[in-house]
Amino acid sequence: MSAGETAARAGAPASRAGELVGYTVPVRPDLVYLVAGASLLLAIVLPELLSRWAISAPMVLVGVGMLIGLTPLPDGMPLDPQENRAAIEHVTELVVIVALMGVGLALDRPLEVRSRASWRRWTATWRLLLIGMPLTIGAVALLGWWAGLAPAAAIVLGAALAPTDPVLASDVQVAGPQTGEHEVDETDELRFTLTSEAGLNDGLAFPFVYVAVLVATEGAVSHWGLKWVGFYLVFKVLAGIVAGIVVGRVLASLAFRSRSRSLRVAERGESLLALAALVASYGVGEVIGGYGFLAVFACAMTFRSAERSHDYHVAMHEVAERLERLLTLFVLLVLGIGLTRGLFDALDWRGAALGLALIFLVRPAAGILALRIGTRKPADATGLTSQQRWAAAFFGVRGVGSIYYLAYAAGEAPELGADWLWSTLSFTIIASVLVHGALATPVMARLDPDRGAS
Repeated sequence: MSAGETAARAGAPASRAGELVGYTVPVRPDLVYLVAGASLLLAIVLPELLSRWAISAPMVLVGVGMLIGLTPLPDGMPLDPQENRAAIEHVTELVVIVALMGVGLALDRPLEVRSRASWRRWTATWRLLLIGMPLTIGAVALLGWWAGLAPAAAIVLGAALAPTDPVLASDVQVAGPQTGEHEVDETDELRFTLTSEAGLNDGLAFPFVYVAVLVATEGAVSHWGLKWVGFYLVFKVLAGIVAGIVVGRVLASLAFRSRSRSLRVAERGESLLALAALVASYGVGEVIGGYGFLAVFACAMTFRSAERSHDYHVAMHEVAERLERLLTLFVLLVLGIGLTRGLFDALDWRGAALGLALIFLVRPAAGILALRIGTRKPADATGLTSQQRWAAAFFGVRGVGSIYYLAYAAGEAPELGADWLWSTLSFTIIASVLVHGALATPVMARLDPDRGAS
């Protein structure tokens, strides 16, 4: 397929229903329950089964999904992203916000707004967010333009693929909140950096998704540039963060310090408050016009800062983690089914090359540049050793968040949901699952600070 044909495809309206799978059939709820049940079973047994192997649960789930896709079983499942865009958007949205709550509760390192020392301890995270992510977006967008995409389609592909994913990156993230008699802090700089980056960049990628939407719907930058800076970049980011902090403080005050014993749920260990917190913070953030993803992460971080030694944080994190695992495996199983049911039909060598370039070249280069630029002694600035900087740059896992962003953008501007974009994004996610999943266990074990690696 020529570059011109790719551009035409990327700018074309949404394809007819069933084009990716070849036919359209009614959705069968019983099959959805069957897949959900299989996901739950695998979510329970896979982590322990795979703990000693360089094989991640997402790798297995995608493979199982592909095998299921070769049977007649999934014929009644909604697999076409064009036909089921709204469902895909809302399911992946839920997966991401659950993951963000878990990530926020897992981080032991506090971020005190008024403390410069506290901000400096997050230096590696800020560098990856403010330097590495924009560089990645720009590089992927340029590759998309080279592949023949229209400007808006190229930008949305860059924005969707740039953020790392808190959902599929559990093998390179912190284990969970550590509690006890004394306040604790993260000791593994690499895992902390990757975890905190994944928690924040899902929300911070949203302004760039809106760039693509505005280019597609309103044209020249002169028509919307100021609105984008003032509203989509500044206001929505701040509104999301403020909403999360407020909700987190209110819930923490009730859970730990309420005068009413019935409201002090921490004493009873009622861990379902984690679900109430993520839904409430996301809802408040969205209602006031902010980015809900940032609100959820800020809420979790704020709640974690209250009574930091309390075991209740562990209980809440376990609820979020288990729900995240179930939802993630369900999505990956369906994604695997889709791969053998036509999801790659529009993929060509340009899309494959773009995805591999992101994993092996663009993200590592952007990460290393972000962690080294402007300092003569990077380790002093970021707290990472040389080997850890390379690992932090390389492990930019792509996943469910990317699916959400493309589905959201396609809902705002249908031309941003073209088949080629879906195929390329899906290929990149699968490649990331395989490459990062295979390397995460041996690399992270080698760089474990308890082993004295440098």
